[in-house]
Amino acid sequence: MKNQRRQWRPDNILSFTNNTDSATTLLSFVSEHFKDRSRNDLKAWLRHGHYMVDGVVSTAFDAPVAPGAEVKVNLTRPFVVLKHPRLQLVYEDDDVIVINKGYGLLSVGTQSHRKEETAYDILRDYVKKQNPSNKLYVVHRLDRDTSGLMMFAKTEEAQENLRHNWNNMVLDRLYVALLEGYVKEDEGYVKSRLMENSRFVVYSTQNPEEGKLALTRFKVLKRAYGLSLVEFSLDTGRKNQIRVHASEMGHPISGDRKYGAKESRLNRLCLHARTLRFAHPITRKDMRFELPIPSRFLNAVGGKGNKG
Repeated sequence: MKNQRRQWRPDNILSFTNNTDSATTLLSFVSEHFKDRSRNDLKAWLRHGHYMVDGVVSTAFDAPVAPGAEVKVNLTRPFVVLKHPRLQLVYEDDDVIVINKGYGLLSVGTQSHRKEETAYDILRDYVKKQNPSNKLYVVHRLDRDTSGLMMFAKTEEAQENLRHNWNNMVLDRLYVALLEGYVKEDEGYVKSRLMENSRFVVYSTQNPEEGKLALTRFKVLKRAYGLSLVEFSLDTGRKNQIRVHASEMGHPISGDRKYGAKESRLNRLCLHARTLRFAHPITRKDMRFELPIPSRFLNAVGGKGNKG
């Protein structure tokens, strides 16, 4: 029937790995694997987004293909590209998606914000454009006002492996924050047990029979203009953990009025998830992603992040 919806045709995707010891360019790499195709055909595929390097669509002929890098070629259609002003795709494969979540964007829906767009909503729509049967699974969250690296699973197996082995599979999570005042110690840690009251405010208790253990390590990168630029690493992943421990240090995160900040220098909560390293839930490959320190954070302390 004319009006009958055309049946969705699955992608025919070929995958190639650079098994040499040398980096090459994207166009040179695909030329080696498609010797029966004209250079004009390969350039047309490039121009329209048929190539993906290590999970990211590329249209640059000289995009580097490092040793060990995976290049996928979609013979059916251009890869679906995720474009959104509040969320950027960092990495994607058949099992996981890593994104850079913008400040002010909810990770997932809540009872009080049911109609508000979330990172989950954006990504779910994206994966279903790739294939209507695709699904998306939550494995962890970032606070609404925290920006930076966040991961979702694309298969139930990946989600289950991450959920049940989170502490063993997540190898590194580093955050950077602007704290009010000058932190005296160059580095150290805060350890306490965290609880949440009826107003959804998390607080520390030293009672060994209450709350959940939380350990946060910190290192000062720079001090200037009444602020400290500090790197935090998490030994545990409790709700609001860094925010509570920063406040207990006597130096709440700039803009975090919920936990004692007196001002909002950048008109935002100045906390950014900068580094995420984990064992891939299916392949067990060591995956490491790092974002630059936000330029506004650096500018607030006068430039480069060296201790002062």
